[in-house]
Amino acid sequence: MSVQGVLMLGAALMLLTGCLQTLDAGRAAGSSMTDSVSNSVSTFDPKQIAKSDVDRVADLHRREIFTSIRVLAEKLYRRNPREWRKGGHASIEVALDRLLDPRTGWRLPEIGDKYVDKKGTDLVLLALREDYPGDRVAAFIAGVGGMLNLAFEEKTEFFMFDELNPQKLHNSARNLEIAAWKLAGSRDSAGQLLLLTNEMALPPQASNLSFEREFGKMIGNLDLLSQLMADKGHRTIARMAQSVGSAIFLPVAGLR
Repeated sequence: MSVQGVLMLGAALMLLTGCLQTLDAGRAAGSSMTDSVSNSVSTFDPKQIAKSDVDRVADLHRREIFTSIRVLAEKLYRRNPREWRKGGHASIEVALDRLLDPRTGWRLPEIGDKYVDKKGTDLVLLALREDYPGDRVAAFIAGVGGMLNLAFEEKTEFFMFDELNPQKLHNSARNLEIAAWKLAGSRDSAGQLLLLTNEMALPPQASNLSFEREFGKMIGNLDLLSQLMADKGHRTIARMAQSVGSAIFLPVAGLR
């Protein structure tokens, strides 16, 4: 073979090698892209198609609020261990799982057959009565949780055709303020607190105000969401001027 023929053959082999490398690289990139698309498809929740941005915000606020309820329940049980023992539970964790089980609908045997018809803010008041013999934490949390469940129309997530009543959310926020005040100050005839919550300490010791912070987070979430829903539906929220100490609980269940 002539020198020219050898050079031409070498050039052809180099060109073929380059094409094969390009093809392999393209296959690798295509495989990576396919994996990426496949992973994106596998993690996509079809329910998101039926949700607006407002629905997603409502989901987030509800999740944060009910997370705070669990935190509040655990704090109350740890400060008042005699209460979870009234229900015959083996531990705080067992008591919490029973108290926050969504299948109960915020109606608990621990509250007692005598009070089976009480719910919402009536349960909050029951928990802070001196003569109530049952689990005060269970009654208080079930009352708060039941009220908030009604404010969220007994739904755990929201879609395009769901509507939240801004007045219910606003009233629930005000009721939480009242509940927090009553919880911190309710005492028996001997002057002892019915349920221990915040711990006040003199400097340099730090006071424990974690209960107030949890209530504050829930109230803030409700206020923000109520205003968002009022703006969305072009509705006006009726605001009542009242003192927390002398205020009565505002209606939630009967509002439309």
